[in-house]
Amino acid sequence: MRMIKQLRKYRAPYLFILPFFLLFFVFQLIPIIWTGYISFTNWKGLGDPQFCGIDNYKLLANDYMVTDALVNTTIYWVSSLVIILVVSIAIALCLQSPRLRFRHFFQTATFLPYVCASVAMGLIFGMLFDENAGLINEVLITFGMDRVPWLTSSKYARIPVIILFNWRIIPWFTVIIYSGLLNIPSDYYEAATVDGASEFQQFFRITLPLLKNILFFCMLTITVDVWKMFNESYTLSGPGSSNTSLFQLIYEYAFKIFRLGYASSLSMLLIVILLAISIVQFILKRREGEI
Repeated sequence: MRMIKQLRKYRAPYLFILPFFLLFFVFQLIPIIWTGYISFTNWKGLGDPQFCGIDNYKLLANDYMVTDALVNTTIYWVSSLVIILVVSIAIALCLQSPRLRFRHFFQTATFLPYVCASVAMGLIFGMLFDENAGLINEVLITFGMDRVPWLTSSKYARIPVIILFNWRIIPWFTVIIYSGLLNIPSDYYEAATVDGASEFQQFFRITLPLLKNILFFCMLTITVDVWKMFNESYTLSGPGSSNTSLFQLIYEYAFKIFRLGYASSLSMLLIVILLAISIVQFILKRREGEI
């Protein structure tokens, strides 16, 4: 009986994580393996997949839409990393400030954009950035500026997508960074104030170093969110593939043109890109001794 109790004791922790591995195996690992197999076929969704070797991957190198989608998504990724982290830190610092009045109101108002439906907000932003009757252009005209073809020019088509994505996602990362700020002991700031350190020095010597791990988590999450962006670029679509994201292109090849084999090769490309970016970020973090 004692041996059975010991076995149960050591087996119990593994039983708790068993459902996770079952769900991961059924809903993630098997679909990834199936996608990898389909990427070597010319399957169109019906009938048996016909093996075509690496033809789909050869087409990726010559497909201008893939190039455009990669460039667009890279621009979205880099700009979002900078904008989201800077704005989220600034808002979190404002919410933590003891001089802020109506704190609970501003905390609630800050988080509201995140709970709004992204498709509905995409339609609203489409009206705001409309070239002829949009509010943005009306404001520009009021200040003596010309109308801007936000969604009809490949030069400006990415800007509304970037604004909408960042506006919608910043509240979530503000909450994460704000929770990190609340966990920093106030004794550090009191000691720094006694030593004569300014608020600027306290921010770079205390706040940022203690937020390193949280900011690293935010960077990884932003990377994944941007590279699987769909709603924003789909609802604010510009001319051609001027602001198409890679995830949107996968959808269009799979469910509009029904080239599921080719779309699967694009999906594998996306997986490789995300793995490569994550590995590089972890390597850089490990060199700093944080992992």
